Amino acid sequence: MIERASIKTTRGWLLLLIISASLLFAFMIGVTVLLYRGVGIWGVNIPVGWAFAITNFVWWIGIGHAGTFISAILFLLRQELRTAISRFAETMTIFAVACAGLFPLLHLGRPWFFYWLFPYYDTMRMWPQFRSPLVWDVFAVSTYLLVSLIFWYLGLIPDLAMYRDHAKSKAAQRFYGVLALGWRGSYKQWRTYRSFYILLAGLATALVISVHSIVGLDFASAVIPGWHSTIYPPYFVAGAIFSGFAMVITLGIPIRKALGLEEVITLQHFDLCAKFMLAMGILVAYGYLMEIVSAYVSGDPYEISMIVDRYTGSYAGVATVMIFCNVLVPQFLWFKKFRISLRFLFVLSLLINIGMWAERFVIVVGGLYHNFLPSSPHLFIPTRWDWIFLAGSLGLFLTLYLLFLRFFPILALSELRKVRLPKEAS
Repeated sequence: MIERASIKTTRGWLLLLIISASLLFAFMIGVTVLLYRGVGIWGVNIPVGWAFAITNFVWWIGIGHAGTFISAILFLLRQELRTAISRFAETMTIFAVACAGLFPLLHLGRPWFFYWLFPYYDTMRMWPQFRSPLVWDVFAVSTYLLVSLIFWYLGLIPDLAMYRDHAKSKAAQRFYGVLALGWRGSYKQWRTYRSFYILLAGLATALVISVHSIVGLDFASAVIPGWHSTIYPPYFVAGAIFSGFAMVITLGIPIRKALGLEEVITLQHFDLCAKFMLAMGILVAYGYLMEIVSAYVSGDPYEISMIVDRYTGSYAGVATVMIFCNVLVPQFLWFKKFRISLRFLFVLSLLINIGMWAERFVIVVGGLYHNFLPSSPHLFIPTRWDWIFLAGSLGLFLTLYLLFLRFFPILALSELRKVRLPKEAS
């Protein structure tokens, strides 16, 4: 099982690493140019002060939700099905949140003063503006990342000790030995481990709900037409879990194939993920419907104008992609033959991730460019640097994930040690 928990250095892995590293290099060039020339290299304008950067931020945060949800909540519910997919889902969370956290910092204009967002004591007593959603995001995302990181690393410790004990070189023994923190698998260590793991699972479960609710409040607390709505926190949580499960399926299918884990990650796992994704998709569709109903029931001409413009105006094409990918395509999941068809699920999960990015774009850009005054609207046209930052964040995510697949266990070996695979049993 240890040999099957990490991918080998194959041509396919090297090719993917080269592609993702190239995108990461383009991202680094983009960051360098941004620091030198400022956010003017993006297509932002007045009134569209937020655009691709915040769209990418909300999208990546959403993707990072399913990992902790699967691992923490299902662990508390004692669901054994989580063991096969929890590790690569948790890893997805860490890297996705890391990608998300970069965009608000880069959007500051002067990111080298990011520490001004924290309530540090200084002689000028320049405390942060706690009424700013940007400050809310700093505390919410950093707390979520810290707890998720500890939760993920704690689960890795017994498996790192296993890698240490089976390492063939001194360098590998030392590397995994340092990371394993002296784990020996004694009764006392396991008892402390279990207690701490349950505590972190409970804390992470609350954070899954709170973090994206706060991201939703970034919009709900504004007076912009289309944003000022109480539906945003639960609507954003449902959308986050929806896109997160889509990314779990997107990553899980090729990992299952590459490592030959058909007996461990079964069709039942994908069937359950597809069912949950269908449930979240229905909530997302309900959110779209309620936005329309709320606008017309309110009688507010600005709200009504915003809704009409969303589906008939300049960005109607993006809204069409959003409806097609997030509402229409998931309806196939009502049928089991589609839920257990891995090719179909892979394509569907990619479409959902595209649709959820389109949703974030519609909310952010569509809400800002269509303002109160008839003379105010100003179309946002993305520049090449906007696209480079989007592709570069994907490169960062994939590079980190491919390196993890190569050097660390993608399966929770300590939890799967009781599972006897058919091939091993025979």
